Amino acid sequence: MLDVEKVDFVSVPVRDRERARKFYGETLGLERNASVPEPWTEFEVSNVTLAIWEPESQGVPFVPNPAGIALRVPDVVQARKKLEESGVEFHGDTLDTGVCHMAFFADPDGNYLILHRRYAPRAS
Repeated sequence: MLDVEKVDFVSVPVRDRERARKFYGETLGLERNASVPEPWTEFEVSNVTLAIWEPESQGVPFVPNPAGIALRVPDVVQARKKLEESGVEFHGDTLDTGVCHMAFFADPDGNYLILHRRYAPRAS
């Protein structure tokens, strides 16, 4: 059995690295790791790194991530409003699941992202 300590990074497939840098850095306001050498791009999100990856540059077919990366925010409604004002389009209404709020959208390459906030305690 493996002794996995944590998830270090999640790969985000993109077709246009510069467009992705602008979206994740400027639109979402994520902190870019400036110590990562070109052509790599990484954004630090407190507990995990989002690593921007151009699969086609390595001969791998591009396929966007349909599963979604949940980005925890203090207030989903406020965050959604801010992103909508920046031109981000959301898929459906903000959901209240009874334990969390979620709002779904995609980056310019079609990778699903989720604004998320759990408000109920986790079951024991």
